[in-house]
Parts: sequence; C-alpha cells; structure tokens
Amino acid sequence: MSDQLPNCPECGSAYTYEDRGQYVCPECAHEWSMGTGEEVGDTALTAVDANGNVLQDGDAVTVIKDLKVKGSSSVIKMGTKVKNIRLVAEGDHNIDCKIDGFGAMKLKSEFVKKI
Repeated sequence: MSDQLPNCPECGSAYTYEDRGQYVCPECAHEWSMGTGEEVGDTALTAVDANGNVLQDGDAVTVIKDLKVKGSSSVIKMGTKVKNIRLVAEGDHNIDCKIDGFGAMKLKSEFVKKI
C-alpha cells in the first residue's frame, strides 16, 4: 500500500481514500480507478452473460432459468426474450430492462444469455 494517496483530479482535495479498488474524494464525491487514473463512468461498466459473452447497452438477451419476481407470485419463464438492456453499476443487479407483461425489471447478468 502506498504511503501517499493522489489528490482528487476534480477538486484537488488531499483527503482521498481507497474503496473497493477505486479512489474516492469525500469533498466532491468523485471516483476514479486506482490503476489508470481514468474516471469510472458508464464506459467502465462490464457485464458478462452466463456463457461469458460481454454484454453492452442495447443488447438482446434470453433468460436461462425461471426467475421468481420479488414481491409477486409471478415468474419470468426460461426462454423469455428481453430487448434493449441497459447496464447499471449500483446494487447487486447489473441489468435494467423492460419485460413484456412484467414492466421494468432489474436482472443479474448471470441469469441471461446474449442472443
């Protein structure tokens, strides 16, 4: 571990700290990766499907197993096609999408495969 952390590239604050492989500025809430000095943003999002294929915004995927819908007695059946996914970073689910008959949903990429 290094003795001195870099200053924030946004505001120049010397009070940065490390958190899960990133530097964080407590004054302006700016986050950037530790290795490259690049800002962590939407371009840094990576998700892989059950087969190891890299997913991107706008891809179409298929659900690979029956998924229970939290707070409902409904089930998303295996083989359901989902179009135009969006990758997100917050939370434990990394895909936002709309599923016909269910509406807006959050899915984990490990339960889908790219079409």
